[in-house]
Amino acid sequence: MDPIDMAVRVLSHDGLIVYPTETVYGLGADALSEDAVMRVYEAKNRPVGKPISVAVSDMEMLDAVAVVDDLSRAFIERFLPGPVTVVLPAKSCLPAVLTGGTGLIGIRWPDHEIALAIISRFDAPITSTSANIADDIPPTSPEEVSVPHDYLVDGGDLPGTPSTVVDLSARRILRRGAEWEAVEAFLETSG
Repeated sequence: MDPIDMAVRVLSHDGLIVYPTETVYGLGADALSEDAVMRVYEAKNRPVGKPISVAVSDMEMLDAVAVVDDLSRAFIERFLPGPVTVVLPAKSCLPAVLTGGTGLIGIRWPDHEIALAIISRFDAPITSTSANIADDIPPTSPEEVSVPHDYLVDGGDLPGTPSTVVDLSARRILRRGAEWEAVEAFLETSG
C-alpha cells in the first residue's frame, strides 16, 4: 500500500501519523474527531486547554473550519500555502478542545506535496502540531520523532524553521518563524 493511502487508513481509525511539512514533522490526527484529538494531547504530553492547530489542503477546507473575513482572505491568498499559521475564529464543526476555549483555531496550509496529498485524500483537516513531546525541539528528521504514533511518512530531512503564527483577528504576529518579516510588512500596510 502506498504511504499516502496507509496514512489515510490510520487517520480514518482515529490513529496518529507523523508527516513531513515544509518546516518540521507534524503529528496528525483526524481534527474532526475528539477521540483522535485527545490522543494527540496524550502523545505529546500537552496540557488540555493549550490549543492545537489544524492543517488543510485547500481554501474550501479552510472555509469549512474557520470564519474568514476579506482582509484574512487577502492574507491567505498572499501567504498560503506556506510556512505560516493563521489564527481565525473557529467554526462549530471542530472539537472545542482544539481551540483551548479561545474560540480561535490556528490553521496551516502546508506547502509540502506529501502533507497536501494526505490531507486531500483524507478529505478533512488533520491536526498540525510538531511531532515531539511538549516543550522538546520539533523534529526535522524521522529519527528525531519522539512521540508515540501509529504510522510515519518519511519525507527526509526538513528545514526546521517553525511556521510564523499570526492572529488575523488581532492583526498581530504571535510567533516569529519562517517569513515573519513579510508577514509583518503585510499587516502594517493592510491596516
